[in-house]
Amino acid sequence: MKGLRVVPTWRHGQERLYVCLTDGRNVAWYDRETARVNLLSEDRREDVLDALGPFLAGPVTVGPPPVPTPAELARLTLHPDDDLAPNRPGEALVVALDRDPGPPRRLRPDPRRRALAAEQAVGEALDRMEGAGWHTLHSVPLPGGERIHHLVVGPAGIFAVRTLYARKQRVLVTDPMVTLGRHEPRPLLRRLRADADRAAYALTAEVHPVLAVAGPATLDVVAPPREIRILLDTDLPNLARLGGVLKPADVEALHAMARDRHTWLRV
Repeated sequence: MKGLRVVPTWRHGQERLYVCLTDGRNVAWYDRETARVNLLSEDRREDVLDALGPFLAGPVTVGPPPVPTPAELARLTLHPDDDLAPNRPGEALVVALDRDPGPPRRLRPDPRRRALAAEQAVGEALDRMEGAGWHTLHSVPLPGGERIHHLVVGPAGIFAVRTLYARKQRVLVTDPMVTLGRHEPRPLLRRLRADADRAAYALTAEVHPVLAVAGPATLDVVAPPREIRILLDTDLPNLARLGGVLKPADVEALHAMARDRHTWLRV
């Protein structure tokens, strides 16, 4: 068959090569990561493989697309405006700074930019766990203008992660208060527990609160706080080493539920 063309695209950070007819219809696609060519029509196998020949490296699996799981089907039915998965780390802060960047000159740096840098660092660390069966959603909106900085779903359970910018400052934790440098103590752990409780209500599953402290000079925890993990941003990959409590199908189902904006409207 003549006239097939290969169109590369990027989806969730992974490259996918589509094989298209001249009118734009897809007849197959190739996932580099899984080394699989998904055929929509078996009678076009040879033409598709010829078109993809320059792009293939090593053996590949060729066959019809795998049957989607219930979680994948639920995700496919989401309207783009209701899908939270594309949110970037610190999405709410990015939007706020775009709308109101503040005065060009100010005596002190905008605290929103510091908070954004911390959320981006923590978000990138969590996103790197994706290949180990974990999924992370960023800036999950809650009613009342609140949000969960990062919601992580994986084999070890569900975690509501709140980021604290602490670059080169001392952090003192005395449950429920957190003191950053010379600032007044704040009941940050109480807020974090509330985030986890609201997420547990929305997902009807246990959610563990985590405080991720980004770049402190020192971190002093007077006593281990009840039910809360306190981690440096560099230690977040340790979550992936915790014992498994969720099956892969449960992880996918919970992630599909969590990424739907409507899940969070009544918490």
